[in-house]
Amino acid sequence: MKAVQFEKFGEPLVVAELDTPTAPAGGVVVQVKAAGLCRSDWHAWQGHDPDITVFPHVPGHEFAGVVHEVGSGVTNLKVGDRVVFPFVCGCGECSWCESGNAQVCPDQWQPGFSGPGTYAEYVAIPRADFNAVVLPDEVSFEVAASLGCRFATSYRAIKHVAHVQPGETVAVFGCGGIGLAAIMIAAASGATVVAVDVNPEALELAVHVGATHVFNAAEGDVVASIKNVIPEGVDVSVDALGSIPTAKSAVESLRVQGRHVQIGLLLPAKIGDKATVPMHVVIAKELSVLGSHGMAAAAYPEMLADIAAGVIDPGQFITHTIPLDAVPEALAKMSTGTEPGVTIIQP
Repeated sequence: MKAVQFEKFGEPLVVAELDTPTAPAGGVVVQVKAAGLCRSDWHAWQGHDPDITVFPHVPGHEFAGVVHEVGSGVTNLKVGDRVVFPFVCGCGECSWCESGNAQVCPDQWQPGFSGPGTYAEYVAIPRADFNAVVLPDEVSFEVAASLGCRFATSYRAIKHVAHVQPGETVAVFGCGGIGLAAIMIAAASGATVVAVDVNPEALELAVHVGATHVFNAAEGDVVASIKNVIPEGVDVSVDALGSIPTAKSAVESLRVQGRHVQIGLLLPAKIGDKATVPMHVVIAKELSVLGSHGMAAAAYPEMLADIAAGVIDPGQFITHTIPLDAVPEALAKMSTGTEPGVTIIQP
């Protein structure tokens, strides 16, 4: 099979011919029909995740496809099933998994991090009975692959972590795949949404998917701009990019006793760094600071039902489709920034 891999962190990505994997006991091999190009995979390539210890390494963690081979012990799946998996695969046995919170399973397995990933024609996934989600016919492989860590994470962040209610105000900082998803889901939940980015095209997309107010952070004090239209501050802020400036501004945009949700990946602070989140503001305003890390397979049916019913439409975010051969260049371009929308790989 063809797959994208790298020999060492930060070294050039190449397209290689590899052996097609075999199904592990309790797992399956999936023929990848679509995969998502995600900044988290750029972080993996750059060496920001300690789980990657075996080289060469195949990145990629967002995908959908068809079951190609079924391992021993698998009872819920058969060859030919259309499936999607959350990027965090739980063990299925711990208290977190049993409570429906496999996204924080201490023994989790992630494609592209814990083992070979989805920038390939085939990928082996363990613990398949617990983690596989069979796709409704109304949901395409491309849309399913775009859910990955972006849309699914945003869905859970808005619906199950922040518990956004009709009539509330939500400010989303960063209008890439995660941010646009958060905007769409918050708007569909009945909230008034403020979108912040430095890219005018991204802000146009934000309006298209439901933002009422948009502000370019490169053009002035964005917190002041938000409070010009919502003087008391917003009920919920979301850092969908992952940087010290966006996290700080997001927290400062909140009203008293507001809720901040951190979705964008932030690197660990170094000794001497200032706090990523301005904790003096958190204390003074009695803010809630919440993390959101993916979504368990158990929660996927609700999201897929909303997609199938047209309540939300993540297909709007797919702006580019590329072959596997184009992945090295596309991932490398993330070193200088990300483009609006979602890029789907079709192996």
